[in-house]
Amino acid sequence: MDRGSVEELPRSRKRSETADAPSARRSAKRDAAPAGEDSRNLVNSLSKGLRVLEAFTAERSELTLSEVARAARIDPGTAFRMLKTLVLLGYVARVPDSRRFRLTLKVVDLGLHAIGRADLRELARPILRSLVGEVSEAASFGVLDGADLLYVERVRAGLIRLGVDIRIGTHIPAVSGVIGHAILAFLPPAERDRIIAMPSRPGDMTAKPISTPALLRTLEAVRKRGYALQDSMFGNGLRILAAPVLDPDGCPVAAISVAAPAVRISLDEFRARALGPVQAAAADIARAVQASGTVTTAV
Repeated sequence: MDRGSVEELPRSRKRSETADAPSARRSAKRDAAPAGEDSRNLVNSLSKGLRVLEAFTAERSELTLSEVARAARIDPGTAFRMLKTLVLLGYVARVPDSRRFRLTLKVVDLGLHAIGRADLRELARPILRSLVGEVSEAASFGVLDGADLLYVERVRAGLIRLGVDIRIGTHIPAVSGVIGHAILAFLPPAERDRIIAMPSRPGDMTAKPISTPALLRTLEAVRKRGYALQDSMFGNGLRILAAPVLDPDGCPVAAISVAAPAVRISLDEFRARALGPVQAAAADIARAVQASGTVTTAV
């Protein structure tokens, strides 16, 4: 009974649940509560849902319904309902053209303390700080989360405020800004097109809508020159330059950017000052990610 779509529920679910009830009860007793905790306060459905999330690991990043059920020690019917709920909430996504599921980076939204401890952010932070010290402009670091760009780290340049409230954990549509463009431009065409076609959650802020043909022309230009440059993001007079963080195969795992007020610096001057340091910082992060060997940004 190997179902990877939340629309496909085994007809024998009730029989399966009945047959598995004794083992499920034994499992519940085993995992009821940590030592010293009052098991009477345990919410079993929450416990099962968290065990479903914990079933996904770095070694098992994509799982089928039956694999989730086994790893979480619950029956397939319960696993189905848990996965369906997590998909609808955005914490789990179905892997296209397969019967497998994977976690999304919305898991990060459970708390900024979690994202604060993420390996990727820890690797990027000192490099962003050095970049800000070199160019004296604010820097950002983001990854794809479905059709959105998730800001994982930001470093301000002293007390300078850019007039836009983008914080760690903010989502914006990936098609709307230069960090998203820097990632999308270097994806394989099929994956790029799949992400562009995906619906995006309502962002905290968005740029003007762009047609798909115009977007593809923009991404092709970004890929050819190796970086993305935008003269006014969100209509607020910012100049922003972004470069992808590429793995050894040339696939993007993230992107890094710097931003400056347009009233303070011309576009040519900004590009001349920022391009080299941004690309060098992106390469430094890529080397750090490769050396760590433990960071994954699959969504």
